[in-house]
Amino acid sequence: MHKAAVGYAIGKLLQIMGLFLIAGLGIAVYDNFHLSLRELIVQAEVFGFWLAILLSELIGTQMVVAFKSGRYLQGVKEGYAIVTIGWFSLTLIGCIPLLSHLISSDPQGWSNFFRHFTDAYFEIMSGFTTTGATILTDIEATPRSILFLRALTHWLGGMGIITLAIVVFPAMGVFGYQMFRGEVPGPTKERLYPRLAQTASVLWGVYLLLSVAETILLMIGGMNLFDSVCHTFATMATGGFSTKNASVAAFQSDFIEWVITVFMFFAGINFLLHFRALRGDFISMYRNREFGFYAAVVVITIVVTTCVLYINGPTTIDHAMESYRHKPMSFDEFAGHYAAESSKVETLYDSFRVASFQAMSIISTTGFATADFDLWPDFIRFSLVLLMFFGGCAGSTGGGMKMIRVMMIGKIAFNELRKLTQPRLVSLVKVGDEAVDDRRIINVVSFVALFVGLFVVTAGLMLLFVPDLTTAVACSIATIGNIGPGLGGIGAIENYAWIPLPGKWILVFSMLLGRLEIFTVLIILRPSVWRK
Repeated sequence: MHKAAVGYAIGKLLQIMGLFLIAGLGIAVYDNFHLSLRELIVQAEVFGFWLAILLSELIGTQMVVAFKSGRYLQGVKEGYAIVTIGWFSLTLIGCIPLLSHLISSDPQGWSNFFRHFTDAYFEIMSGFTTTGATILTDIEATPRSILFLRALTHWLGGMGIITLAIVVFPAMGVFGYQMFRGEVPGPTKERLYPRLAQTASVLWGVYLLLSVAETILLMIGGMNLFDSVCHTFATMATGGFSTKNASVAAFQSDFIEWVITVFMFFAGINFLLHFRALRGDFISMYRNREFGFYAAVVVITIVVTTCVLYINGPTTIDHAMESYRHKPMSFDEFAGHYAAESSKVETLYDSFRVASFQAMSIISTTGFATADFDLWPDFIRFSLVLLMFFGGCAGSTGGGMKMIRVMMIGKIAFNELRKLTQPRLVSLVKVGDEAVDDRRIINVVSFVALFVGLFVVTAGLMLLFVPDLTTAVACSIATIGNIGPGLGGIGAIENYAWIPLPGKWILVFSMLLGRLEIFTVLIILRPSVWRK
């Protein structure tokens, strides 16, 4: 391991992070412009942003100078170390503005420093990993600069800030293909061009184009510019942070819901397929087996959910009240909430609209909500949890195991069944017309085994801190799958604020494992990796 190479690259990443934080500082200054200069500088959000920018640029520049000798050193180990340590470091810097806000909002702020630091780190890691799990109990009372910071971490984390660094610093020398592999989701990292920087530029170009298109459409639907940008960042990154307590439901607009539904679908597609489609090559998308499987899962889920909701409606109120909630409602409060949720699925169109939005939100791992799906029949709740494992396509911003892996596991299992009944049969596992080699099969099986194993371990650990099995299980898959909201105590109208501090740190690690696809993080935990 060339530690100088790791230090140099992380220094560059910190410099980039500092530049992006200037946007949040600008919003904080604008919203507090009525203050005197002295008051403005020490105002909580303004102070947090300029301190984060200062530290980011100062530490980043010092690291670049100190580790300049590692500029052109490359290798597999360095690539994975840069990705993992880089994400931890960027989250540490990015959480400073939120930490400053949380401390200033608490009369006993500094005495509760570790709790506020945990919450701030959890929130920003949730943003960067596009999980969307929040500890904020009153989002609309939170300053706009902090809300923008949450959305910005989504957008940067969705396509990958290190992938962006490859575009900004194409001659950085230390990143290489290993960094690209470590951050871009999915078992295949297809390249359009021989130079990696060109492929990264294409990915970010498509990402930016779709983001601009969605922002314009949301503004046409009645959102203001700030809300449109924040919800676009959360949609395209499949993150789910909203600027409203009621999430997208707060806007009460069918048009907005349909726009976000469509763009969540787009965000779950391999961005290289988007690029080809924009150039007129729709055949590639049509022939892509993973896209076909993804579209089929989306359509089947929406149709089944719509039928069940329209025919059966929500579960009974008595059964719904049995679901665990951290702060239970009184019977009258719950009855009012239940009636409001029931009215959302009274007609076939309403059932279709709500089912489409929530199914797409879960499948793409975005995590937006327009309904309390914890009140829906158990069959649908189980189906949604199952879909949390699926995620989007490889090369998308979605989380989960990815559709291609789910497809391949099914094909591998079916192939083994055939061999058991026909021992002499020579049968290859194929995706489309392409035969899958043994190395790739082992990689996929290993990933799925690790994913499921870590899900079980995390759920077991969370039972030490959460007094409800459903909530513990939902916490595990909602974080490792980068979804955000789950069932029970972390349902659509709940949040993660109440979870004890040790539980939050377990979930922080779970979110990072899910976003960086497990192998990237586990590789650098091996002592042998750090030996020269």
